[in-house]
Amino acid sequence: MISTKCFVDAAFHNFNAGTLKNAAKAYVEHVESGGKMLITLAGAMSTARIGFLLAEMIRNGKVHAICSTGANLEEDLLLLLAGHRYANVDARESTAFSDTKLLNGRYNRVADVAIPEDAINALGDILIPLWDKAYANRTSDLPHRYINKAITLGKFPEYDTDASWVLAAYEAGIPIYVPGWADSSLGNIFVARALAKRDRKYLDVVLSDTHYMIDLVQTYQRWCKTGDTGLFQIGGGIAGDFPICVVPLINQDYVPTEKAQGLRVCDVNYLTVDEAPVKPWRYFCQVTDAVESYGGYSGAAPSEKISWGKFDADTEYFSVNSDATIVAPLIFAYVLGW
Repeated sequence: MISTKCFVDAAFHNFNAGTLKNAAKAYVEHVESGGKMLITLAGAMSTARIGFLLAEMIRNGKVHAICSTGANLEEDLLLLLAGHRYANVDARESTAFSDTKLLNGRYNRVADVAIPEDAINALGDILIPLWDKAYANRTSDLPHRYINKAITLGKFPEYDTDASWVLAAYEAGIPIYVPGWADSSLGNIFVARALAKRDRKYLDVVLSDTHYMIDLVQTYQRWCKTGDTGLFQIGGGIAGDFPICVVPLINQDYVPTEKAQGLRVCDVNYLTVDEAPVKPWRYFCQVTDAVESYGGYSGAAPSEKISWGKFDADTEYFSVNSDATIVAPLIFAYVLGW
C-alpha cells in the first residue's frame, strides 16, 4: 500500500497541492534539524478530531507547543467524556426547526456534530472543585493547568485517549497557550461560578492571556538558544495572532526599566527576561481560505509579517488556501511518514 507521503510526493505538484507538499517537506526538514514547532488551533479542529493525528505528532516529537482557543481545548476533553454519544448532523440540511429540536434535546451543534450538553456540564463539574479550592486558598493558575491537575487526579475516563492532543501534550510536558480562554463554555461556567460566589476575587483564580504571554516569551527565548523556531497555523484568529507576536514583543516592545523603577531581584512578582534580541520565526505555514479584505487579519499575506519583524527574508513561509480539516491531516501524515 502506498503511503500518504509517497502519494503527496508523486501527485501534488502545483497550486495549493504544490504548496502543501513544499510546506510538509519544509516541516520535516525543520524538526529534523532540531527546530522547534508551535501548532495553533482555531475553528473547531478538536471537534473535527484533529487529535487523532495531532496527538501522534506530539508523541513523536514533531510538536513542541500548542496555542489553542479555549473552545478547542475543551472540545478535545469533551470527546474524552462523551465522544461515543455525539450525534452526526447533516449541516447542509439543517434548519431552524432541526436546530431547535437539538436545543430541546439538550444538544449543542458544532457544524455537523452535536455535543451532548450534559458532557459540557460534566466537564464543568470536574473543574469547579479545583477552582473552588484555589479560591479558598487564594491561589491562581493558568486555565490548562487546572486541566492538568484533573488529569493527574484521574478525572477523565479512558475513552479513545490515544486521540486526545490535550492528554498527549500533558504526557509529553509541552506547553499549551490558551489566549482568550473566556470565549469558551468553560470560561462561561467559570464566570457563572464567580457570580454564584458573589465575589470578584473569584475571578483571580484563573490567570489571563497576559500571563500566558510571559511564559511564551521565556519559552521562545529558550528555543532560540538551541535552534530555529517554526509556527504551523491552522486557521486564524487569536490562536494564530497571539504567539507570532512574541518576536516583536521581545525585539521591539521590551525596554529594560528595572533601574528606572528601582526594582530589585528580590521584589515579589519580579519578572526576568533575557535582554538579547531573538531570531524571527524561521518556518511558517498557514492553512486558511481567508483574505484580509474580509476584515480578518488571518488573511494577511505571510510576507506582511516581515515588516513587523516576525519573519525575515530567510523565513520559509507557506499559505495553503484550502480546507484545514483536509490539509492539516495530510501534512501531519506526511511529517509522520505515514
